[in-house]
Amino acid sequence: MMLLARTSIPKRILPLLNRRLYSTPASLAPLTRSPQDPNISLLTLDRPQSYNALSLKLLEDLSSALETVRYDGSTRVLVLNSSSPGKAFCSGADLKERKGMTAGQVDRFLRDLRGMLGMLEDLPFPTIAAIDGVALGGGLELALACDLRVAGPGATKIGLPEVKLAIIPGAGGTQRLTRLLGPAKAKSLIFTGRTMDAKEAYEFGLVDYLAGPSDSATGKALSVAQNIAPHAPLAIKQAKTAIAGATEVDLDTGLDLERACYEALLGTEDRQEALKAFAEKRAPVFKGR
Repeated sequence: MMLLARTSIPKRILPLLNRRLYSTPASLAPLTRSPQDPNISLLTLDRPQSYNALSLKLLEDLSSALETVRYDGSTRVLVLNSSSPGKAFCSGADLKERKGMTAGQVDRFLRDLRGMLGMLEDLPFPTIAAIDGVALGGGLELALACDLRVAGPGATKIGLPEVKLAIIPGAGGTQRLTRLLGPAKAKSLIFTGRTMDAKEAYEFGLVDYLAGPSDSATGKALSVAQNIAPHAPLAIKQAKTAIAGATEVDLDTGLDLERACYEALLGTEDRQEALKAFAEKRAPVFKGR
């Protein structure tokens, strides 16, 4: 578990992150670049009037953005955040829209939601959810599909309250939460439908970092991202693959996977650059090759 730390990102520069660099203006999930590091991208949930509830349009835009960022050739870390910090990260499914759906439309929505979360989880670089505001139901499931989670001071309601609506988490909550925290904690959170604030979620193990009282989840997430982005992207990709496999297979198979991921890096240009930089007593410059 990571220690509480202040972000090094000044709050005065955070409004600059809203510049839309490579998404269409109409997108409810615009992609932008960090002004401090072009290898860090932000994917922003931008439906504030509905607490970023997952509508058909937002789901479509998220899927499109994930397809774009996966193949843009420069992103090394993706931060998933909200345009309305302190109000909402994501409040879950759009229940007003859901009321007008047929059973077939609901089934398709759930299938597409599962596909979008799979796209997010399978990105070949680290993803960080910056939770500042409510993260309930599908909103927390969205964060669980990320590699890391940061909670800001405005994260006052985090949880999976579906049992209060006579259903269960339907977008991976029972599976990803169990893999993250184990069956007992997953049952505790899901059976009670309880919600937590940022500090409680951190102590429970649901989030990995806390932003300080005067910081934001996005600022802290960018600080974490800046500690990742300079490293060899192919090594990060292989590490992510090996770690993901650890929960799915027995130890011997996992060790075989780790060895395969390790050996895949030995002939890369970045590996040679690392050795050369070490000998020359300088910082390496990795190119992802």
